[in-house]
Amino acid sequence: MTPTDLHTFLRTRRSIRRFKSDPVSDSVLADILQTATYAPSAHNRQPWRFVVITDSSVKQNLANEMEKEFQRELEIDNLPQDEITKRINRSHKRITGAPVIIMLCMDISEMDAYPDKRRKKAEFIIATQSTANAGMQILLAAHAEGLGSVWVCSPVFAQKAVQAALDLPQTWEPQAMLLLGYPIEIPPVRERKNIKEITKWTQTSPDV
Repeated sequence: MTPTDLHTFLRTRRSIRRFKSDPVSDSVLADILQTATYAPSAHNRQPWRFVVITDSSVKQNLANEMEKEFQRELEIDNLPQDEITKRINRSHKRITGAPVIIMLCMDISEMDAYPDKRRKKAEFIIATQSTANAGMQILLAAHAEGLGSVWVCSPVFAQKAVQAALDLPQTWEPQAMLLLGYPIEIPPVRERKNIKEITKWTQTSPDV
């Protein structure tokens, strides 16, 4: 694979929300997770934790428990009931319709402990960044296997509900759901911000 091939591969990953019903083999999932563990992490503590969900009853229970939390929050936001119902139904359909859910969690129990708030906060942030690195590895490894995937952030808003639904250890903090499966269709690339608008060069910038 040439550098151009690799750049093309990286740029062709898409967020996929509609999947075929075809199952994903355990061996493929194991390879994806193994690749995820090669992500960089602060102090090499590897704070990521993975929960692989393929059972329909577990998905159903997860969706139900998360919906209770979303219902309360959307009501606090004073959204119309029809809009609340629409959003909850869409979330339920995504969770129960994906062939595979990988719940990406973070365990900070092995990170460094500090007595002051500033460094405690910094340690939490770098643990979160490390976990996100593993999540991106999962998305790319899934892409390499011909799978579609999408990053869903909602578990971070309903951590206790997710922990209860999946019977997780208290130290496993849900950060995201990665929905995986064989895509029904590949959407076109969405517009990206111009690199010149989001980059500061400390020397003469290249022609990009």
